[in-house]
Amino acid sequence: MTTELTATEYPRDPVGEAALSLRRASADGVACPPVRAMFDSNAGVEVGYEIQERNTAIELDGGRRVSGRKIGLTSKAVQRQLGVDRPDFGTLFVDMEYPDGAELPFSRLLQPRVEAEVAVVLERDLDSAPHGFAEVLRAVAFALPALEVADSRIEGWDITLLDTVADNASGGLYVLGTRPVMLSDVDLREAQMSMTLDGSVVSTGAGSDCLGHPLSAARWLADALCERGIPLRAGDVIMTGALGPMVAGARGSEFAASISGLGRVSARLD
Repeated sequence: MTTELTATEYPRDPVGEAALSLRRASADGVACPPVRAMFDSNAGVEVGYEIQERNTAIELDGGRRVSGRKIGLTSKAVQRQLGVDRPDFGTLFVDMEYPDGAELPFSRLLQPRVEAEVAVVLERDLDSAPHGFAEVLRAVAFALPALEVADSRIEGWDITLLDTVADNASGGLYVLGTRPVMLSDVDLREAQMSMTLDGSVVSTGAGSDCLGHPLSAARWLADALCERGIPLRAGDVIMTGALGPMVAGARGSEFAASISGLGRVSARLD
């Protein structure tokens, strides 16, 4: 659910214009030029977060509900793919979430790329930065295998860190496994991942490829969100980041990922 798109939703400034460009791309299904072109060469990642926050506020005003947060660019392989050198984050909305085995509406996507991840769901708030690793461990209710269908509203994925942050960390859709696993029953750092496209292995990795440990990524996120006054809350889903390279998807593609200790999750782009 989104509000009607009008230019009057935004102040007439570069941040507002960039936010509007991304929303138009999403609404029209036509990717836009990189938003970094609207700013001088000194503009940094904070400009990207200002743009992201403008659009998140519009979505919330339009009735969308937040289901959690996603961490991007945690894998060195994905950083190399996109030419960036640090993680970022975006917002997950309830209508982005699908269960294992779902058929995902391709009409909602522009340039999908799929990656396998560990998702965790919180049972306690994380609202007192800096957070300790044990504190994050205690806050997690359970883990799930997950697929993120990343997407970009920017032409040809021609992105810098500013662009992807502005574009809600290139968020698209996400798919969750349906069998919760307690952290006492799995070693997330040692978990091995294998992802297939139409039955052929196309991406591999391990929990240690996600900032050293998926919960280290969650800890980074918890601290980063507290700095912005939007802390993680009980019930939030955290997509902790890719365990291996992203793979482009097309209509009809079937993806499945197996993560040792967590199980299998699959989806089809339909």
